[in-house]
Amino acid sequence: MKRNLVYLVGAGPGDPRLITVKGLECIKKADVIIYDYLVNVDLLKVAKQTAEFIYVGKQGGAHTMEQEDINNLIVKKAREDKIVTRLKGGDPYIFGRGGEEAIVLYENRVPFEVVPGITAAVATPNYAGIPVTHRDFTSTFGLITGHEDPTKDESSIDWAKISTGIGTLAFYMGIKNLPYITEQLIKHGRSKDTPVAVIRWGTTPQQKTVIGTLDTIVQKAKDIKPPAITIVGEVVKLREQLNWFESKPLFGKTIVVTRSREQASEFADQLYELGAQVIEFPTIEISKPDAIQPLDEAINNLQSYNWLVFTSINGVDAFFQRLFELGKDIRDLKGLKVCAIGPATEDGIKKYYIKVDCRPPKFVAESVVEELKKLTTIKGEKFLLPRADIARSFLPEELQKLGGKVTDLVAYKTIMAQPRNVNLADKIRNGEIDIITFTSSSTVRNFAELIGKRDLLALNGNVKFASIGPITTQTAEEMGLRVTIKANEYTIPGLISAILENVAASPVEKS
Repeated sequence: MKRNLVYLVGAGPGDPRLITVKGLECIKKADVIIYDYLVNVDLLKVAKQTAEFIYVGKQGGAHTMEQEDINNLIVKKAREDKIVTRLKGGDPYIFGRGGEEAIVLYENRVPFEVVPGITAAVATPNYAGIPVTHRDFTSTFGLITGHEDPTKDESSIDWAKISTGIGTLAFYMGIKNLPYITEQLIKHGRSKDTPVAVIRWGTTPQQKTVIGTLDTIVQKAKDIKPPAITIVGEVVKLREQLNWFESKPLFGKTIVVTRSREQASEFADQLYELGAQVIEFPTIEISKPDAIQPLDEAINNLQSYNWLVFTSINGVDAFFQRLFELGKDIRDLKGLKVCAIGPATEDGIKKYYIKVDCRPPKFVAESVVEELKKLTTIKGEKFLLPRADIARSFLPEELQKLGGKVTDLVAYKTIMAQPRNVNLADKIRNGEIDIITFTSSSTVRNFAELIGKRDLLALNGNVKFASIGPITTQTAEEMGLRVTIKANEYTIPGLISAILENVAASPVEKS
């Protein structure tokens, strides 16, 4: 049975969360993904590891591939008995040339399905605080290309009718032709005082909105470059009341997340929800220890310990993964008391239906010792510490000084990640980064090595460094970095709170 099928999928207007459920499913099942310039590449993260990615974007006059070649490529890949997802910005049938591609598929007898997407003409003004219809202003809405087929002998736009016959007009791809568009609308009866909004990179944290009238917008938007959409109509006046997206507390800020790839997404998502442009630049990777035997021996002799102490969520996951691989389960922890540093670590333990007996109020090793003193006589007690290979020696040494018998094991290794964002150094030098976050000492050291310590030191005063806790801060400061954002609670929520407080204390004018 043949599998070949092409999905013409609308990827939405820019915010990756605005794709449809079916559109996301098509990305997940695709053998080949052919995508355009306006597709948010974050959507590709959910694709199969074996998927082939082919970029065919057109940016202004620069075409990676001509349309005829794109059509042939789609047909060719489908005939290789593959599921092809053709990913297009917005909706494939609204100024996306999806109709042309569908006809080619039909003519070549290649089965296809169309998955609609949210188009920019609706979503972008929504994110700029502009409803395209409103009963007090207009009940009509029109979509117009601002960049017609250059091979046409004459325009197919009836300026006389659309100028006065439609309440709200949305022009796609029209920023270069904005002088002509405004001239035609005024010439054919639209008031020169009609409100106009030009919105660039709509629905993304890079969104920029310029407001004017038909008479003034060309001058006001002279610095706006594609991609942008132009909204003409009285509904633009509502932006003053309804501008929710650009009012988010971190809107306009670009923040670098240096956590491991497995943990970066949750942190990044929270910052994104607050309006930030987030660049994930994982500096560490989590891997299994070089020697697993010591951990195996400890797991096989759990009954000989009194306390199981976890200092990170990575230690929790590494320990339980190995426990289950050895054919054991949580019943083997009977009689053990459990200590966890930080709420994230505790949440990870609870995931396995284990109760936590010791919760240090401060999320550092020093606080663990003080809390354990309150709960037990450390002398003679046996402690198992499944930790990272680069964990500090303070905790096991202090417990041993107090008479505790400590088994300090490497449950996982942290190694330097291979950078995927090769343009980050350039972004830093060009002043495009506002805040760089560090969630452990290893993220500081690895980031400095990946970027280059000399370049990093040059950033003091231009970029703000944010640290999750005192040990991380100490490492950064020892390397010459000025940490201006410090979490009071040594957790991701605490770090986010510190970032919010810092940004609120030094507001910038939003457009």
